[in-house]
Amino acid sequence: MSGERSGRPEARVEGLAFVDSNVLVYAHDRSAGAKREAARDLIEGLWEEHSGRLSVQVLQEFFVNVTRKLANPMGAREAREIIADFSHWGLHRPGAPDVLAAIDVHRRTGISFWDAMIVRSASSQGCGVLFSEDLNDGQAYEGVRVKNPFGQAAEGARDR
Repeated sequence: MSGERSGRPEARVEGLAFVDSNVLVYAHDRSAGAKREAARDLIEGLWEEHSGRLSVQVLQEFFVNVTRKLANPMGAREAREIIADFSHWGLHRPGAPDVLAAIDVHRRTGISFWDAMIVRSASSQGCGVLFSEDLNDGQAYEGVRVKNPFGQAAEGARDR
């Protein structure tokens, strides 16, 4: 991923790390300020270490959000190019068994079904970390620990 660096330490994660769509969106939102810088640093580090993982759901959410919900929406062509780049990461393509497992996670934990699908995708790929601001920082689901790269614990998440 190209772009200027913030001067913060690069992301260092032992093992595989799943990235939620909100992190990808912030990395490409020019109005996101410090969150953009943190997201870009994290993604660059994961890219360099070949340890980042995504799902089809994350790519779908990214496309919708950057082309429709940003203050300055991105064009579909640019969003497509970014998604094509991210398709080189490990990519989970959920099937019916994953949907059923996510329903079970939802029932056990009370998180939304869509968040449970994210957790299922991270777990299915053997990720120890899920970078997201949508779930509780530090909470573990199905053996995957949530890290908020934008909260007070951001430095610890990036330096893990």
